[in-house]
Amino acid sequence: MNMSQNQMNRVDLSGFFPINPPEKFVLQNDCLTIITDPETDFWQRTYYGFQNDNGHAFVKPVVGDFTFSVKTTFEAVGQYDQCGVILCQDSENWVKCSVEYENNEYARLGSVVTNLGFSDWASTDISSAVRTVWYRFSRRGQDFCVENSMDGENYHQMRIFHMHNLISEARVGVYACSPLKSTFKSVFSDFDLGACQWSDPH
Repeated sequence: MNMSQNQMNRVDLSGFFPINPPEKFVLQNDCLTIITDPETDFWQRTYYGFQNDNGHAFVKPVVGDFTFSVKTTFEAVGQYDQCGVILCQDSENWVKCSVEYENNEYARLGSVVTNLGFSDWASTDISSAVRTVWYRFSRRGQDFCVENSMDGENYHQMRIFHMHNLISEARVGVYACSPLKSTFKSVFSDFDLGACQWSDPH
């Protein structure tokens, strides 16, 4: 799919395909509900040493520059329960941006960029009472920008990053996982995909 139009477009979710699909999920025309399986995660090597590549994702192949946005609503209950947006090229080159539940007081709004088999993690603490977040994920060439919003209108930059492996077709979408023994429900809605909304600096 090559994005050349000037407006965002509502997305037919039939164009998305699963990576490590959970045992329980519902995919409708405009909404995806995931019930996570326990002991699922995405992480590669850095600091912790382990390699996990069994988180749940639903992605769509996109060629060229784009902006993808989605609303996430979640009922996280266990430590590290998380859901958000993902760019999933292969096991050693991917990005996830999400809210990760810690405890009854706080959660971590953050992003993990994995280049050439090594993950990083940038985060900020937010109230664990937050249960709805919008994300906007944009591409310009090999560079990407991810933003978040608490109201679906006012977006704030989370990070700008570069992917080292050449990406001819980006696999962008949503993900959820429960790294420990918990399970939780996440709902993804208001999917939009269109021409890049990230301003061109040139």
